[in-house]
Amino acid sequence: MPVKFHKMHGLGNDFILLDLRFQEFPLDAETARRLSARHTGIGCDQLLVIGHPRDDSQLASFEVWNADGSRAEQCGNGARCMGLYLQMRSQTPLGRFSLGGPAGVVHLECLADGMVQVDMGQPVFEAAQIPLLLELIEGWYTLEIDGQNYRLGAVSMGNPHALMLVDDLEQTDVARLGAAISSHPAFPNGSNAGFGQLIDRENLRLRVYERGAGETLACGSGACAAVGVLRRAGMVEKTMRVTQAGGDLIITWTGDKKPVIMKGPATHVFEGKLT
Repeated sequence: MPVKFHKMHGLGNDFILLDLRFQEFPLDAETARRLSARHTGIGCDQLLVIGHPRDDSQLASFEVWNADGSRAEQCGNGARCMGLYLQMRSQTPLGRFSLGGPAGVVHLECLADGMVQVDMGQPVFEAAQIPLLLELIEGWYTLEIDGQNYRLGAVSMGNPHALMLVDDLEQTDVARLGAAISSHPAFPNGSNAGFGQLIDRENLRLRVYERGAGETLACGSGACAAVGVLRRAGMVEKTMRVTQAGGDLIITWTGDKKPVIMKGPATHVFEGKLT
């Protein structure tokens, strides 16, 4: 039987969404790679798979597959797209609702202004939980790439992230450095690599090389990670506008043991069938 899919994006970070609550589709790494291929498949950065809830507190469960066939633990832009998808089907209640993902429960709210707000949980800075095999020195890590040392911040938002501050994003070799950081032995599970240009205490420009997908037009968890690292270092305010190639996200983190809150758009592009 043909399987319905939906093409969606959050600020250009694009997805194939499969709702497997009411249809079956065997998905493995090779199938994920074929569907994600932009010239011979549908094309996407990640696949989002919605499943039945794991308990009564959740509206649904989800999993995330990267374009290279690997799994991802978390996806901020994908969470907003799933929220919009469920709202389009009149399946979301008023106020907050919860989805169960690989890294735990994500809380969402579809707002009246068309935006979707996501509680991304608390940032985790302990190196062993990121995980990261480096020593923290005065709040930063030093990572060697091709004989040169780079200063990084690192955090887990349910998935591992590194952040490098740069003077000029356009002059930064994101492809080379991102690939090197993403696969560096210091990150046993790999890492997403963010490159931030701090404009002022309330505005950040960001590019992210995503583990398993390469550089994307936007990365929701990467934006949350960047604000977490910079806020912890005392460099930014609690609410930040994070500008990426695909547009802006509003990220709020008050610090301490509070969750990071992300607000941004989600877009449904088209519906199709896999035959």
